[in-house]
Amino acid sequence: MTKYREIIRLAGLNLSQSNIALSCNVSKTTVNKTIKAAKAINLAWPLDPKLTDDALAKMLFQEKADTSAVSHKRMPDYEYIRKEFLRNGVNKKLLWTEYLEECKQAGDDPLMYSQFCYYIQQDEQKRRATMHINRKPGEQVEVDWAGDPVHITDPDTGEVINAYLFVGVMTYSLYPYVEAFVDEKQHSWIMAHVHMYEYFGGVAKILVPDNCRTAVDHNKGWKDQRINAVYQEMAEHYGTAVIPARVRAPKDKPNAEGSVGNISTWITAALRNEQFFSLAELNQTIRQKLEEFSRRPFQKKEGSRYDIFREEELPLLAPLPAYPYELAEWKQATVQFNYHISCAGMLYSVPYEYIKRKVDVRVTDKMVEIFYNNNRIASHRRLYGRKGQYSTVTEHMPPSHQQYLEWNGDRFRKWAERIGENTYQVVDGILTSKRVEQQSYRSCMGLLKLADKYSSVNRLEAACRKALSFTPAPSYKSIRNILDTGNDREEPDDNGKATENKTTAQNSHALTRGADYYRR
Repeated sequence: MTKYREIIRLAGLNLSQSNIALSCNVSKTTVNKTIKAAKAINLAWPLDPKLTDDALAKMLFQEKADTSAVSHKRMPDYEYIRKEFLRNGVNKKLLWTEYLEECKQAGDDPLMYSQFCYYIQQDEQKRRATMHINRKPGEQVEVDWAGDPVHITDPDTGEVINAYLFVGVMTYSLYPYVEAFVDEKQHSWIMAHVHMYEYFGGVAKILVPDNCRTAVDHNKGWKDQRINAVYQEMAEHYGTAVIPARVRAPKDKPNAEGSVGNISTWITAALRNEQFFSLAELNQTIRQKLEEFSRRPFQKKEGSRYDIFREEELPLLAPLPAYPYELAEWKQATVQFNYHISCAGMLYSVPYEYIKRKVDVRVTDKMVEIFYNNNRIASHRRLYGRKGQYSTVTEHMPPSHQQYLEWNGDRFRKWAERIGENTYQVVDGILTSKRVEQQSYRSCMGLLKLADKYSSVNRLEAACRKALSFTPAPSYKSIRNILDTGNDREEPDDNGKATENKTTAQNSHALTRGADYYRR
């Protein structure tokens, strides 16, 4: 703005117009017009202290020519223009053409195209006003992926592989953390946060991410946000709140955006002529460059990023949890009729009451946890190796299935041993008679029922002794026949030889032959 007040003051000191023009950095024509205008309204130095520069300019001169020229012209509808700019293919030339047609129909004088663009630009600049927000120490950390990747060379094939930089910045001190990953997937995103908190040595209260799918499922406004389940679980583990930036609003995380530019200069560009053959080698070099960047003094204020972080932010950070977050993947599964769910090719049991229910499955490197309506109903150690392995908890099985599992070879042998030596030999022979032991369980269960049927374990022991006198490996069927015919009741005589009991002796038509018959 022209220094009219200074021109009048210097004119009161009787300085020449040339010297006044040099002192006020204006032309002599402007000085001459200002002095004449002041004399015309009898205005001389000293001026009224309450008279502002704007009021002084209006007293000396009428409204500017450009303002008066357009005062009677129709001004653009700025709100309509802003909405139209959001539509594809709409530009200023098209909107000005439509504006001319509206002025013609309404009988108004239109603006020229240059004036039309000028006023639109002025309105846009008003809407671009920014506000400085004072950040509190230790309150917030902003995270994002850097734009340009760095490169790793495969030592075996010579293939160039992209590596993507994760950037986390403490908003108060601008203290950064940078790490390279081979992709931007969920595992890399979560591990980057885990390493960042370990590097900072504490946790900020608020975490501000971008709207990537690894952080936000959808973000349709402040009232309709859904954080990624894995990301939310990580935030709960570290006791921080996730407040994602608005869609297409990079100023919601300006420190991260600004640090990305600095990282691109002082790390990415600084490593442009170096070659790396592994991710570990790249991250080691990045860590060195990061330490140098953090300790570099500020240009317009004292200290460095590291100094401010160590002295003002670090003491205010929340302490790290007792153990780092273990990445978990969430899936959905349906409980099968065999009360198991399938996860990564393995099968894990669930209480049989949940058959055909949809459950949520939390999978980590070590554990598989199963939830129904946010309640954990089962947990298993994760299985690795051959696909199709089962992890079954006995309590998850129906009672009838549990009873079946209770019987095994050792239990059958212990049961037979309590009855007698002969029963034990028969049961052991039955269990070893099949290639697979489980195939003989039915015969052993049959022997149990025979003991219940004849209400005396002594008869079963006698039948087994009788059968062993015929063959070293009697079958269940032979034992049953002996009990049905009553041949187990033969009692030994005084010489130790078995004699028929009274029932058998009275039966002259008995078909059972003794051992003497076969000796002849």
